[in-house]
Amino acid sequence: MPVPEAEPVVGGQRALFDPSARYGVTAHVTVLYPFLPRPEIGDGTLAELARLFAAHQPFEAAFTGCGRFPGLLYLGPEPAGPFAALTRSVTGRWPALRPYGGRYGEAVPHLSVGYGDDEVLDGVESAVAPGLPFTTRVTAVDLASFDGLRWTPVTRFPLRQSRIFQE
Repeated sequence: MPVPEAEPVVGGQRALFDPSARYGVTAHVTVLYPFLPRPEIGDGTLAELARLFAAHQPFEAAFTGCGRFPGLLYLGPEPAGPFAALTRSVTGRWPALRPYGGRYGEAVPHLSVGYGDDEVLDGVESAVAPGLPFTTRVTAVDLASFDGLRWTPVTRFPLRQSRIFQE
């Protein structure tokens, strides 16, 4: 899920310390990686993803502070539950697909900022902390594909749009 509001806060640090930024990946919270290989994603898969994501309401999330996994500084969204629910929807439909190949157990929703040792990550955290907090409104999930050089969007799936009826 793209988080464009994060770019002014983390973009410079991601360019330096997150290799995925060099391949065209913008600030985001991952729903599921890896997904199916691009040649296996046909119209049926796209329709199923659209149906799954349309079952979820748009939501707001705040990014208020930094967290760490070993070797990674990230921003954690609050609340994290709606992000995790989107991941559960996809893994419920494709149970053989596990976040990060199952290497880390249950996926923790996060926005990656930079990779490195503690000293590097201390510097990254000091650089991004003044830009916190910020909020985002999540209204869609993007499917992206890697062609060996760049990550590019394949399609965008809107979350359910509330309709207001006036009498």
